[in-house]
Amino acid sequence: MPMDAVCMTAVAEELRRALTGGRIDKIHQPARDEVVLAVRGSEGNVRLLLSANPAHSRAQLTAAGRENPETPPMFCMLLRKHLTGGRILEIRQPPMERVVDITIETTDELGDRVRRRLVLEAMGRRANLILLDGEGRITDCLRRVDAEMSPQRQVLPGMFYRLPPGQEKGDLTKVTGEELRALLEAAPREKEAARWLLDTFGGVSPLLCREVVFQTCGRTDARLFEVGDTARLIDRVLWIADIVKEKKFTPYLLLRENKPVDFSCLPVLQYGFDAELREMESFGTLLDEFYETRETQERVRQKGQDLIRLVTNARDRAARKIAAQEKELASAADREHLRRWGDLLTSNLWQMERGMTHFTTQDFYDPEGKEVDIKLDPLLTPQQNAAKYYKEYNKAKKAEEVLTVQMEKARRDLDYLNSVLENISLAEGERDLGEIRQELTETGYLRRLAKAKDREKRAASRPLEFRSTAGLRISVGKNNLQNDQLTCKLALKSDIWFHTQKIHGAHVILWTEGREPDLQSLNEAAGLAAWYSQARDSAQVPVDYTPVKFVKKPAGARPGMVIYTTYQTAYVKPDGELTKRLRVK
Repeated sequence: MPMDAVCMTAVAEELRRALTGGRIDKIHQPARDEVVLAVRGSEGNVRLLLSANPAHSRAQLTAAGRENPETPPMFCMLLRKHLTGGRILEIRQPPMERVVDITIETTDELGDRVRRRLVLEAMGRRANLILLDGEGRITDCLRRVDAEMSPQRQVLPGMFYRLPPGQEKGDLTKVTGEELRALLEAAPREKEAARWLLDTFGGVSPLLCREVVFQTCGRTDARLFEVGDTARLIDRVLWIADIVKEKKFTPYLLLRENKPVDFSCLPVLQYGFDAELREMESFGTLLDEFYETRETQERVRQKGQDLIRLVTNARDRAARKIAAQEKELASAADREHLRRWGDLLTSNLWQMERGMTHFTTQDFYDPEGKEVDIKLDPLLTPQQNAAKYYKEYNKAKKAEEVLTVQMEKARRDLDYLNSVLENISLAEGERDLGEIRQELTETGYLRRLAKAKDREKRAASRPLEFRSTAGLRISVGKNNLQNDQLTCKLALKSDIWFHTQKIHGAHVILWTEGREPDLQSLNEAAGLAAWYSQARDSAQVPVDYTPVKFVKKPAGARPGMVIYTTYQTAYVKPDGELTKRLRVK
């Protein structure tokens, strides 16, 4: 769900405790609409994420790693100039607004102490991050809004900052029981109760409104005339108002099939047994858990759109080529009748004349001796017609041999391209995508860069690193080049290699360090191989494992392609929680 003002109030309270009095050490802008401040606070070093992404704008403490661009964007450079070394004095949130206003004391170019404000407006498609000077003028912002874009409110450098216009709705924290009763009496009785709450009060989400109605009458879609006991509805609304006023928030994550689907700052009961309600350690942990996977996938999807399109088109071409070859091969396989017709014509030349279009004769290959009608070319002699069928037979026979080889190569290409698409989904940033581009260049799917200097800029990414419960190191390749590097160059012959059986996935190496690996480490490595594969969402996945000495790379094989013998198979369930627990940051 988008973060509503109630959740924003809860998060702002957590930020105050962790950041007030802290100093800003570093500033990064990992994405176009995300800024991360590294702060030395009273509770230690923390990182504040300010996201103006329209789909999931928010402020939070974060422990999730983000890859920063090699060249910082201009807005990041501006923030570094004005805020690095500054001390956070205050974090404010206008009542029931999705706005976080951070006041920072810093020094200007002359060494004088000045104040700056960094304002996050977490308002969906209008989300913005704005830097203000001590007088409240806009220094700059992530998204400039001119009069053409919004006649009501412009956000441009040099202008005085003012809050976004309100929604002209009631304030949940200020309403009394009597006022609520009067509002309910004046409301249309046919209107859905949750919709009425959403239209009446500002800063509350549909989830929260549905929860109030559910706790009132056991349904989320009840209309006002179906609510019955309005006193119960009033009591639930005032209960939420008290939580906000007293700041008694608890971070809850809602999960289905162990996947985050929603979050809240108070208990959500409306889903019953269809969703798990898990209390989290903090709102920072909650929001990392909820957003990390989907944001990583979105960033990779945005940055790797060209690669996805290229590889998908190449894969589709390969699939169409195989389909055409299969059709041609089926036609070539059905060639025996051509040789038989050639034999029948040769044995009956004395009965044939030039100019005939058909010739009917008894088929001596048929056990029942049935007659067969053979089509002839009237421009050819009987001998030439017989030779034509022999020629077509030999051509089909040769085509079968060539097509068999071509189809085997085309299937290898299709298999390889599917593995590249899987690798793109595992990419965590631009470095991983750069390696995949390099791989596609080396395999001929991308043109080589014109300048060697551009190639030198590429920084190599590293495989994912894990540590088993017993302390053994586990490495997971994120692309085919890393898979080759791990399996064929880095791993020792005694290390254990894992890969999903006949399913595209990463190469996984369990580094045995010269000793016999324990059963739990083997199971955990197999679990990682299952998770980092196309079968991630399956209930049970077959994973083959064998010492590296039994894994070979055929000469001329595509990157990541190997053959192996003398293996064992483990059947494991992909487990995202295990992946997070074993990950080495």
